[in-house]
Amino acid sequence: MIEAITGLSLASAAGLNAYIPLLGLGLLSRFTDLLTLPSGWAWLENEWALGVLGLLFVIEAVVDKVPALDTANDILQTVVRPASGGLVFTAGSASSTVAVTDPEAFVNSAQFWPFVIGVCIALVPHVLKLVARPLVNLVSAGAGASVLSTVEDVAAAVVTVLAVLLPLLALALIVGIVLLGVRGLRRLRARRAQVA
Repeated sequence: MIEAITGLSLASAAGLNAYIPLLGLGLLSRFTDLLTLPSGWAWLENEWALGVLGLLFVIEAVVDKVPALDTANDILQTVVRPASGGLVFTAGSASSTVAVTDPEAFVNSAQFWPFVIGVCIALVPHVLKLVARPLVNLVSAGAGASVLSTVEDVAAAVVTVLAVLLPLLALALIVGIVLLGVRGLRRLRARRAQVA
């Protein structure tokens, strides 16, 4: 049960930033005793994987703070964030992986459904972000992009660490973030309606 909550929390964090949960899992597993990844996920601890994930994180962190580019990035990340959510949910719920040589075998394996669940979970914060970001840019004349992006990155990092250390607190934080996101989106739409 706790593993499923850890996976759910990590997938939610991936909906905000695809690379932070993957990077967090790899770093925590490699440099601490707080987390031991299943053997099929040892590649996350590899210095090449950590380096690539770190570089991708830096690129997204920069691009995501620039108005207009952030929206284009969110559109591109519509595939990446849910895929990352599927990966971290599967790894976080401690499922081992199989070599995907036969698609039918993968669909019938124990790894397929955790991956699909993680994809669906990551889509929720990603879609909220995708819808909210253009509204924030419009209402704030672009000034809100960097602030909101920084808050999202910090939230993803905090949720990632809490998912490993205190999964129930991570889940509570995610529920709070989603509720604040929905509430903020409603306010932005109301404000946009007043402006128009």
